[in-house]
Amino acid sequence: MGETKKSVTMKDVASLAGVSVGTVSRVINNEKGIKEVTLQKVTQAIKELNYIPDAYARGMKKSKTETVALILPSIWHPFFSEFAYFVEKELSNLNYKLLLCNISGGKREIDYIKMLQENKVDGIVAITYSDIEDYLATNIPFVSIDRTYANKEIPCVTSDNKAGGRLAAQKLIEKGCQEFAFIGGHNSTTNTTKDRRQYFEAYLKEQNKKYHILDLEEPIHDLEENVRQLFTSHPSIDGIFTVNDFTALDVIRTLEKMGRSVPDEVQVIGYDGIRLASGRDYPVTTMKQPVDAMANEAVRILMGIINHTPHQLQVTLPIRYIEGPTTKK
Repeated sequence: MGETKKSVTMKDVASLAGVSVGTVSRVINNEKGIKEVTLQKVTQAIKELNYIPDAYARGMKKSKTETVALILPSIWHPFFSEFAYFVEKELSNLNYKLLLCNISGGKREIDYIKMLQENKVDGIVAITYSDIEDYLATNIPFVSIDRTYANKEIPCVTSDNKAGGRLAAQKLIEKGCQEFAFIGGHNSTTNTTKDRRQYFEAYLKEQNKKYHILDLEEPIHDLEENVRQLFTSHPSIDGIFTVNDFTALDVIRTLEKMGRSVPDEVQVIGYDGIRLASGRDYPVTTMKQPVDAMANEAVRILMGIINHTPHQLQVTLPIRYIEGPTTKK
């Protein structure tokens, strides 16, 4: 990560516009009685310097918008959409509105963080894997899901990925598997989902089990070809743990194309606990995240920051093993 850029201050704006700091403050607060020529000078200086008023630091915030932004990588993913459902439900109980920010592979998180700094939303809950660390100042209402930051004051809510990885290994061993594989992806951010692989692998090492790792750099474009190569090199693999349920479904589809039966020949466990619709069965055996509790905790912490009340900085919630159709009974 590059060197953090020096923040532009109100004093910098005043200097460039040739006015006092007080005048800049009056312009920002839309006060009346400002000469048009002065207004233009200050507005132009703000634009040139890309200055964002730090309302929280200066105590200038006039009122709450009663709106919270939720940043998601993609609303298409069932886990993310279910998480959004429970966040909106909890916010509604508090008479707050939800602004859904669907990133879909882009890096628009910074735009939403600026909205927060400009008082257009009161806070942000985010599942994001983009490089936004430099834009997260201390004490802004921001709650992260499954990702920690160097700034330890940014709260994080996660499921117990460590326990999930270990339990997946235990279950596959109990079900008679002899040779194992982890299949998933990774990126450069410090997110807790990496613990799924690490603790799965650690438990297999403790048990002196033979295993293989297929951990691809995200975004993954060639999963099927890599799975085929893995099974060509190690045809005896009969127990697989994947980083999430979507990956599990992709792996199962590839195995079926290869003529490998699931779960008779190969057993597969995913992570998340996705369902394609409310009330439907789980499509894979999985480590279910408590998505409703994660959403509620995220909102609770965010409200604590917004209202300046005590709140936790790290919350880890228990996972639950769900037997599905991709392991033997």
